[in-house]
Amino acid sequence: MAARTRKRWSQHVTQTSDALTLDQGVFSRDDPRSIARSLKRSAERSRRRKSGSYASAMSMLTFYINRAGRHLPASRKRKLLQAKQELRNLYGKDEPVKAAGSRGRRKSLSVARESSSKSAAARRRAPARRARTRAARKKR
Repeated sequence: MAARTRKRWSQHVTQTSDALTLDQGVFSRDDPRSIARSLKRSAERSRRRKSGSYASAMSMLTFYINRAGRHLPASRKRKLLQAKQELRNLYGKDEPVKAAGSRGRRKSLSVARESSSKSAAARRRAPARRARTRAARKKR
């Protein structure tokens, strides 16, 4: 039973943390604006939050996106990222300013793929190269 409890710690955090009392199924909605409005409403009503309503709403949305990780379908992640933008709009906030040296300087994913220093052929050869390296290590 302990393994099952550890496995679902993020669900426990979502339900019991001092962040927000969320509407049921808020993250499964299809409309980004609806998600953002619900988060804003929950943040403004909540008395359990420790920071401002904008920070609480944004952190809960970010927490959900980060915990879903690679299991979150691309279409769903797009909707949630759009909900983040809607949340910024609802609170009258601009795009977040990134500190120097943070990931903010990184190119967008599509631009990075286009201007990647590795050619398509080099990316295809990489798995074979890793396999040869593993085989050489086993011989030692």
